[in-house]
Amino acid sequence: MNKTIRRASVFTLLLVLALLVRATWVQYYDGTALADDQNNRRNVIETYSQPLGNIIVAGSAVTGSARTKGGDLAYKRTYRDGELYAPVTGYASQAYAPTQLEGIYQDLLNGTDSRLKTVLGTVTGKRADPGDVVTTIDPAVQKAGYRALGGNKGAAVALDPKTGKILAAVSTPSYDPTRLTDANTAGAAWKSLNADKDKPLVNRALRQPLPPGSTFKLVVAAAALESGLYRNVDDPTDSPDPYTLKGSTKDLVNENRSAPCENASIRVALRYSCNNVFGKMAVDLGQDKVRAMAEKFGFNDRKQDVPVRAYPSVYPSGMDEAQTALSGIGQFDVTATPLQMAMVSAVMANGGKLVSPHMVSRITDGDGDVLKDYDDGTDSKQVVGSATAAQLRSAMETVVKDGTGTNALIDGATVGGKTGTAQHGENNSKTPYAWFTSYGKSDGTGKEVAVAVMVEQSDAARSEVSGNGLAAPVARAMMQAALK
Repeated sequence: MNKTIRRASVFTLLLVLALLVRATWVQYYDGTALADDQNNRRNVIETYSQPLGNIIVAGSAVTGSARTKGGDLAYKRTYRDGELYAPVTGYASQAYAPTQLEGIYQDLLNGTDSRLKTVLGTVTGKRADPGDVVTTIDPAVQKAGYRALGGNKGAAVALDPKTGKILAAVSTPSYDPTRLTDANTAGAAWKSLNADKDKPLVNRALRQPLPPGSTFKLVVAAAALESGLYRNVDDPTDSPDPYTLKGSTKDLVNENRSAPCENASIRVALRYSCNNVFGKMAVDLGQDKVRAMAEKFGFNDRKQDVPVRAYPSVYPSGMDEAQTALSGIGQFDVTATPLQMAMVSAVMANGGKLVSPHMVSRITDGDGDVLKDYDDGTDSKQVVGSATAAQLRSAMETVVKDGTGTNALIDGATVGGKTGTAQHGENNSKTPYAWFTSYGKSDGTGKEVAVAVMVEQSDAARSEVSGNGLAAPVARAMMQAALK
């Protein structure tokens, strides 16, 4: 063999080896990436080649699958009471990425979760039967909140303080996820829903933090008692009325100008929602102590998964004393979700302990066998001492008995709560937000529930917007349903 032929042979061999290496790379590396690509049509075809698993509420599926008429997608997702449960289920769409529980458990629900594999399935490559997601939602409580909110824009969350189970997550206005399931019609529905100024796709219960107003005063009161600034909710405070914000000439005044807020105790200040008391209290504590207490309750937590990731509720930093005072009444840059404010009341109801909230009880395989149980209740922490929790429960009960929260009273139950009316817009130019956070305990059975409600917008006249007028009746309806 001459030199030229030998060189050509070596070069040809190298080309063949390079081709083999590239083919191997594409097949085993790029191939995996291409197979996992969300735009790969084959994945969508595979996902909807058989019925999906279901999301379960109180033993009944609120989801389903329906056979399609032609095309390469054999099935599509369906929903029962879609608008009611949309904040829980989210949607599974042939055209868009799944959301909420549909998105978090998509592998389980479509049968590709590795935990569903059988020995035979591993050998044959056949997709396993899909699993189910069993929620903690109580349909009676969910319906009560949805009906009570009615045409108002708002949200509500109900928790079992002892277990952390989310009994309801309501967001209004809502939407029917069925509108987004079919690839042929999803585009028009998506455009319409996103153009709606009321933003029905937003999960207000978990993912829209807004100023909590006076409901945040419970956090400031907890910090004051835990730090020893005050020892008892009935001790008088050194609180002038009005309280002049430091570094300015602006006074922090009270909604009820005739309320006995000068030097009022924590109990009286919560009963009448005295801004002067809690504004000064936040300054006396200092923003660091207030923030530390807020963070114990869950504020500033950027990984609050229930398992849907809730948007963080925020207590800010870097404030001056005037801003710290405003933060003490749940204004300035303080924001909270209804989930977060329900957690505050749950801590008070549960002796100062916070059990991590969750809306999934367990997940199961196609035969109903449990793959994972989330109801063990071991994920908990002590936020405040039991004595502090007991004192604040007593003060919250005063708010409901003869304070600003009387619309939450329930026969046969002990109810405590705190109202809030948060400013909205520059110089409070827009309709305020109405809040109510509460807990209820049945006098007969001992059952307990914690509820927080936020009404973002209603048809009520501006002068009639209040936590007691708009939000407390919603909380009352949900507590009644939970305590039956």
